[in-house]
Amino acid sequence: MDYKVEDNDIILIHSDFDLDETLDCGQAFRWERIDKESKDADALSNIDYDKAYKGFRLNTPLLISQKKIEGNSGASKITLHNTSESDFLGIWVQYFDLKTDYSALKKAFSSDETMSSACEFAPGIRMLKQDKWEALCSFIISQNNNIPRIKGIISRMCEHYGGFPSYEELAEETVESLAFLRAGFRAKYIIDAAQKLSSGALDLDDISTMDLESARKSLMTIKGVGPKVAECALLYGMYRTDAFPVDVWIKRVIQKYYPDGLPDCIKGQEGIAQQYLFHYIRNKESREK
Repeated sequence: MDYKVEDNDIILIHSDFDLDETLDCGQAFRWERIDKESKDADALSNIDYDKAYKGFRLNTPLLISQKKIEGNSGASKITLHNTSESDFLGIWVQYFDLKTDYSALKKAFSSDETMSSACEFAPGIRMLKQDKWEALCSFIISQNNNIPRIKGIISRMCEHYGGFPSYEELAEETVESLAFLRAGFRAKYIIDAAQKLSSGALDLDDISTMDLESARKSLMTIKGVGPKVAECALLYGMYRTDAFPVDVWIKRVIQKYYPDGLPDCIKGQEGIAQQYLFHYIRNKESREK
């Protein structure tokens, strides 16, 4: 991983990192694409960029932009703005999974025809290594929900608490006191998760080291946490890349392409492979309608 510090920015040249494919693909809900006509774009007025996002990893903010490098197939200049080198190395390298060789992963995955097509369709997807509690809480909120509503609930939560609240803060709440979230039935699930963690009945650090089946079962003792939310918490919050969340889109992938089981080439990295498959089938079918 090569980078350079330029004034208050961190500059990366990367071939396996696309902001749209990574930050707007449903694995995290605290990123917003910056409209070039908006006030947010003022901070980038002296920058040549194709796309930019603002967002958070827990309560650390980031402004990040991307500019494709002409004549360099697939490569882009990624700029993390107003970011210290210590925050880059201590937070963002891990968050954006920058030490993982996605070119090697895609090459291995592409021994399977469908995976090859999926990797080619969205080659810039990366896994986001999120905070354990933030990921669990976010995917509890995601149940039977759409992305704009999920983002709205999380935005109201962060505005109310002055940042993403700890589970200790939420453990003191009631369904009535969380009515401002407009989270519906999910409020009682958020509170139950927060109370189990605050009391010590569950420990996310311990769960992250369990075998996958035991980890799933532990998470599913939380009210409202079923298999999909448990898998998402494991994959996105604990970087258990052998976790494999299954929603309606992935069910279609399995029925259409893998009725006899997932290919051996993704073993141990099923969760990362799932990201490519999810993006591929969802967008491919939408375009074909």
